[in-house]
Amino acid sequence: MNEIDVLSVFCAPDGRHGNPLGVVREGSDHPDPGSRQALATRLGFSETVFVDDPERGRLDIYTPSGRLPFAGYPVVGAAWLLDIEVLELEVGEVFARHDGEFTWISARAAWAPPRTLRRYASAAEVDALPSPPPGEGWLYAWAWEDEAAGRVRARGFPRRGDGIAEDEATGAAALLLTEELGRALNITQGRGSQLLTAPAPDGTIELGGRVRFASSSPSGKSTASGKSSPSGKSSPSGGSPLLERS
Repeated sequence: MNEIDVLSVFCAPDGRHGNPLGVVREGSDHPDPGSRQALATRLGFSETVFVDDPERGRLDIYTPSGRLPFAGYPVVGAAWLLDIEVLELEVGEVFARHDGEFTWISARAAWAPPRTLRRYASAAEVDALPSPPPGEGWLYAWAWEDEAAGRVRARGFPRRGDGIAEDEATGAAALLLTEELGRALNITQGRGSQLLTAPAPDGTIELGGRVRFASSSPSGKSTASGKSSPSGKSSPSGGSPLLERS
């Protein structure tokens, strides 16, 4: 049986929403890319991350249809779960910090997979888009809610034919938009997830948000009880972070 932590990453201030993330704590249970891809496809999360070394933070990230050298929300989620300050990915070392209810990583927009960033005239236009809009390729639709305050309304549409109609919170796209605009942003994405960004003088961008344990699987079944994460974080009462998959 495979134990999988299910997290919600980039939650709203009230703890709701966030992008569901599967974290396979024992990456050695799936030693080859084929078995990792099969599990990520079966789970159906926007992304699933495999932990190959929890002490060094070595990660391997998959969508339901492919492998990624970097993605924002899996790294933020893993940094929170493992409670470490450096993570190892194919793109290099990613530094993390924890500040109150927020977990932050320092990343470069160049690490992000390609996204089309399309500005709309108003948040209402973004909200009115179908899920997904017609077309092919990754679309990040955004509009200013309050330009002076740096508040953005956004929605993300992978449009890659792997069952993910809309991405609830997209860290990589937030990095790309921050680089394009050259300023700190407070992004509300999807149903109400919150992502914060802040450019740094060295060309990196801090990406931060809240993370919590999810209490149920994508199918709505209750998760197993009485277990905790490797970092010692406790699951919410009445639920557990763990799924078991055969």
